[in-house]
Amino acid sequence: MISSVDHLIIAVKDLDQAISDYEKILGITPCWKGKHNELGTRNALFNFENTYLELLSPCDVGPGTELVNTLLAENGDHLAGIVLGTKNIEHTKEALNKNGHAVEISSGETVNEKDGKIRRWKNIFLPSALSRELFIFIIEHTEGGLSKYENQDPSKVKKLDHVVINTQDADSFISIYRDVYKIRLALDKTIEHWKRRMLFFRTNATTIEVIEDKDKKESADELWGLAWEVDSIEDACKRLVSNNVEVTPIKDGLKKGTLVATIKSHTCNVPTLLIEHLK
Repeated sequence: MISSVDHLIIAVKDLDQAISDYEKILGITPCWKGKHNELGTRNALFNFENTYLELLSPCDVGPGTELVNTLLAENGDHLAGIVLGTKNIEHTKEALNKNGHAVEISSGETVNEKDGKIRRWKNIFLPSALSRELFIFIIEHTEGGLSKYENQDPSKVKKLDHVVINTQDADSFISIYRDVYKIRLALDKTIEHWKRRMLFFRTNATTIEVIEDKDKKESADELWGLAWEVDSIEDACKRLVSNNVEVTPIKDGLKKGTLVATIKSHTCNVPTLLIEHLK
């Protein structure tokens, strides 16, 4: 059913400032700047090998602006949404309906400010029983596309390694992400020194990492942070420091054969990790 983590959404108040910050973090420029006329929002997209990142801001009067303003009022700039991709949205709708979830298909489009090109898609906005009250929806792109990611600089971000979601109920997560969405559950393990249960769901070379914390004060799930992969974390940290981005010293990652560093500024309040997989 679900074939990819299509993209992540960061809600921002000031789109131009957020673009400037993420150009420094990622080392690349947006491949698309556009506007959702029917929603009243503006966005900028950064494309990678396996997914893309959307910076989304309010603009004109519309339902999208109302939603983004609500999100910003509650949390400020933050990691606001995760979008799951499907290759056949009609089949996805049928499968969800058979599972007892009444959903409908809507459509959308955006125009690139640079060249007037149009992208179109179809969406399924999910009921809370499936979204677990996160801002999450399913998408199939139907027309247009983003320029292919091409980069040979080892200091620049090349792909999303994983997105982190916090929950109080790992079993319920499995019942949706594995059993309904059909995303492969690659790991279900309790980390003893954390005393936390960890789930890894994997699709399109991307990991959805779910951390169960039964002591969470809030019962709702929480989109938490992002980990970006680079070919050379040493070069990446030098590039960040040269752009006045605060980054921690490099250290061994929890996963054997990895090096990590945490980016401490310019992230729009998104906990952000850099990771290099040693060869």
